[in-house]
Amino acid sequence: PVGEPCGLGRRLAAMLYDAVVLVAVLMVATAIAMLAGFRDVTAGKDLLFTLYLVAAWFLYLAWFWHKGGMTLGMRAWRIIVVSDGGGRPGWSQCLVRFLASLAAAAFAGIGFAWSLFEADRRTWHDMASRTRLVRC
Repeated sequence: PVGEPCGLGRRLAAMLYDAVVLVAVLMVATAIAMLAGFRDVTAGKDLLFTLYLVAAWFLYLAWFWHKGGMTLGMRAWRIIVVSDGGGRPGWSQCLVRFLASLAAAAFAGIGFAWSLFEADRRTWHDMASRTRLVRC
């Protein structure tokens, strides 16, 4: 792919920007659930509501990865996700990337720190989904 591999600092900065946007996305998703009559639900306690919010989280990321290669945070930090072939990731790659990123974070961030020791600066979820982040 065209572009220099994205370093961990830039990757984390983009994630911080996206976290702000994601809070708004989850607030809208919660408002929709409440308008649909689900008023006594709590994320983390109610399985279906929790899965609904995780799906909203996934759709926010995957839509941008698949359609344009970058989320709003990635755009601000000038990085793009590409498949190993150089194109936009497919929906299945986006799903693998999302799920593997949760695992990468769950193990005390080791899956992200992995990029510090990998020649192409790839994380676990980059390798699992056959994608990578590059600077643009």
